[in-house]
Amino acid sequence: MKLYLSVDMEGITGIPDYTYIDSSQHNYERARRIMTEETNYVIDAAYQFGCKEILVNDSHSKMNNILIDELHPEAALITGDVKPLSMMQGLDGSYAGVMFIGYHARAGQPGVLSHSMIHAVRNFYINDHVIGEMGFNAYVAGYFGVPVLLVAGDNHAGREAEELIPNVTTAVVKETISRSAVKSMSPVKAGELLKGKASEALENRQRVKPLIPPSEPVLKIEFNNHGQAEWANLMPKTEIIPGTTIVKYEAADILEAYKAMLVMTELAMHTAFS
Repeated sequence: MKLYLSVDMEGITGIPDYTYIDSSQHNYERARRIMTEETNYVIDAAYQFGCKEILVNDSHSKMNNILIDELHPEAALITGDVKPLSMMQGLDGSYAGVMFIGYHARAGQPGVLSHSMIHAVRNFYINDHVIGEMGFNAYVAGYFGVPVLLVAGDNHAGREAEELIPNVTTAVVKETISRSAVKSMSPVKAGELLKGKASEALENRQRVKPLIPPSEPVLKIEFNNHGQAEWANLMPKTEIIPGTTIVKYEAADILEAYKAMLVMTELAMHTAFS
């Protein structure tokens, strides 16, 4: 059995604010170590369950955060960018399941460090259904026929996962007080929880169905200001919906929509605010 792990950072145990997730800040190296340890707890449980191959995809920021020299020696790691499928790079239909570790709630919602890819985004829509990173990534997994078995993060990420994916297992390692404050388990206690929840998720895998994306989806990205929408609109085949900051793109499939999202958000980050 093959297992795929997409590991973000905001939902990792003990991380409350940007000083842990920004590589230029003083808490970042501590966060990298906890992120790596947290990934290892899940890998250990999966191998003990009977998984034969585990692929880890570093999915935060520049995607080079996990300490490979401290990662479980039997796991493979995708690290760095640019990656055509970003947080879901390397996934295909040969995997029995996907686990999202260190995930967070979508933009505009309660939850520690909640956002959707970049802070310029207010909402993602697929066929007018609002989603965040978690939903978009789950749709990509569903395109390959692979179910999302486990989501680990704060309590709001867990709630979002349960609303999105019937019968998914969630591991809540911290509770949000505000967007930059949490009540967290210790890393050791969180590790015990993650090992148990990973095993539970694998036991439960037959009850979880892939989140099948719509065919020919319409992607809409609502930006915070019109300048960001203007930059995103440089992407061919896009249009700004008049009177809004929403950029629309009609895709052939969810993979094309996902890649279009990556390009548009990258462009939007060029907007100057001064």
